[in-house]
Amino acid sequence: MTALTIEKTGTRAVSEPLSDDASSLMEVIGRAARDPNTDVDKLERLMGLYERVEGRKAEQAFNDAMNAAQTDIRPIAADASNPQTRSTYASYHALDRAVRPIYTKHGFSLSFDTGAAVYDSHIKILCYVSHKDGHSRTYQADVPADGKGAKGGDVMTKTHAMGSAMSYGQRYLLKLIFNIVVGDDDDGNRAGGGDGPIDQMQMDKLRDLIERTGTDIEKFCAFMKVEALKDITVKSFPRAIEALNMKARKK
Repeated sequence: MTALTIEKTGTRAVSEPLSDDASSLMEVIGRAARDPNTDVDKLERLMGLYERVEGRKAEQAFNDAMNAAQTDIRPIAADASNPQTRSTYASYHALDRAVRPIYTKHGFSLSFDTGAAVYDSHIKILCYVSHKDGHSRTYQADVPADGKGAKGGDVMTKTHAMGSAMSYGQRYLLKLIFNIVVGDDDDGNRAGGGDGPIDQMQMDKLRDLIERTGTDIEKFCAFMKVEALKDITVKSFPRAIEALNMKARKK
């Protein structure tokens, strides 16, 4: 409980008790707005307090709905395969078909956009997650769009690469937002850990960090105890990224 003091011309100050309840706060604002002697600055502060109270309520409703949606979402079966990495994954269509009825039931809507990516030959995919009670959050991912294959050669046109990167980004953002588990997914050979080779996205991230930090690839491979970057495993990938990030921070 807080108190707002409203100064009235020619009279003593009147102290109005306020709670965080938006309805009672709105009553106080209404009385103050009808009083011609109410100080405009204090009325604006009242409105600011009301907006903050409503914002907290909307955020809490968003969090509660997210919890409920994730409780309803079940693991989703993989329905597509990646011939380059000989792995399976859940397509965006399969993910959307499974989770859209759930997240819309709990008041969510999603919209995607693109933005300026941090790295060259990447696309920033943005996902705006809005809830019916007014709160929204923005999720983002920078995805490689250079059209390179697992061996570093060109495997698609720039237009195809852009479309592929956008689809990839939408799919992974949807999984991340609602913490979706996909059976036999990986699109990147055990992306959650294991002895399989890293996927193209992970390879591109390594190459980008190596270039930005001016790292000698031969020395880096020796550090990782592999003959070539392609031999780095999913299990050792986090250590490789951390080493490069540490070098970048030092620079």
